[in-house]
Amino acid sequence: MVAVSDAAAKLRHMLADTVESAGWRAALEGVPRELFVGDAAYLRDVVRGDLWTPIRRADVGEDDWLALVYTDETWVTQVDGVLAEEATSAVTGSPSSSSTTPSLVVRMLEAAHISEGDRVLEIGTGTGYSTALMCHRLGQEAVTSIEYDLAVARRAQKAITAAGYAPVLVVGDGLHGYDDNAPYDRLIGTCSVRTIPPAWMSQVRAGGTITTPMWGWMGGVAFAHLTMVGDGTASGRFLRDDLYFMRARSHMPPPRPPVTTGVGDARESRIDPGILDDEAALFVAQLAAPAAQRASSGETTILLDVGTGSRADTRPDPSGGWTVHQHGPLRLWDAVENAILLWQDAGSPHQSAFGLTVTRERQHVWLGEFDGPSWDLPA
Repeated sequence: MVAVSDAAAKLRHMLADTVESAGWRAALEGVPRELFVGDAAYLRDVVRGDLWTPIRRADVGEDDWLALVYTDETWVTQVDGVLAEEATSAVTGSPSSSSTTPSLVVRMLEAAHISEGDRVLEIGTGTGYSTALMCHRLGQEAVTSIEYDLAVARRAQKAITAAGYAPVLVVGDGLHGYDDNAPYDRLIGTCSVRTIPPAWMSQVRAGGTITTPMWGWMGGVAFAHLTMVGDGTASGRFLRDDLYFMRARSHMPPPRPPVTTGVGDARESRIDPGILDDEAALFVAQLAAPAAQRASSGETTILLDVGTGSRADTRPDPSGGWTVHQHGPLRLWDAVENAILLWQDAGSPHQSAFGLTVTRERQHVWLGEFDGPSWDLPA
């Protein structure tokens, strides 16, 4: 067990005040976050968003480091596989592991309704901070956590052990779950998925829940909370929280090649492509074209389905409105338009107006009620 300094204990108390969660207060005060942030973290360059500079505990001093650790912020600990502790200079890329904002972690745990007596499977150990919070509240024997990245998993295990906990920690593909300790009462995804993995369905008991952010290839997000029923299916509505984490690596979109715009059949668009800047609208568009990715070039909005080669691009028309060009076997903009217009007719609701039902045969999102308009998620 790590020694507790008075300064760190005071900062944990202040962090718990900031988060304001009665159920998780004792865990926030008891788990030393400095173990999980470690001895270095990345700072993002404000000009170049893909440039990350490591900041080290030894360079800033203990007091300033603890103050940094106990701010209610996310600290990136790995960029494209390079841990901050191992970086010798600034690196470019995208975050691949982080110590998530504590208030966001607690929101996730609260949304999953995790409490004493629950047995939990966590998908994505990350730094191990959320794992330790659950160990503190539920007891280490109730927690199983799985991490895909070996280096991240080893780092997390070291921190969790130093904090005095010994849950079941697994290195492997979290999308396969961990059958040895099933069934679980709660399964939480601390990474975002595109669809619900079948293995999760078989490892959660009837009446148990699956709570996970969902993040598709177009960039639309929603926060799913599903309840398992006795026939092996699950259903539930998306939550009001606009909460998501890094994508599961095997659910990330394929590389997007350069696209030539202005190719294919042309017509006037029935919707303003700027509507896709609205998060709920983007989620709806993604339902209609789940294999498409979104990009932009100046005032041109581009959709591309890498698998089929289908593409669509819209741009302002000099005479007013927008012109869309479509090419390939799928008419991507037709599908997006139809879905957006239907959503607008329903009052342009938040993602929480939608629900998700998962069976062995299909996963479909529905609007309003179960028998309302629906879209299948990709197989």
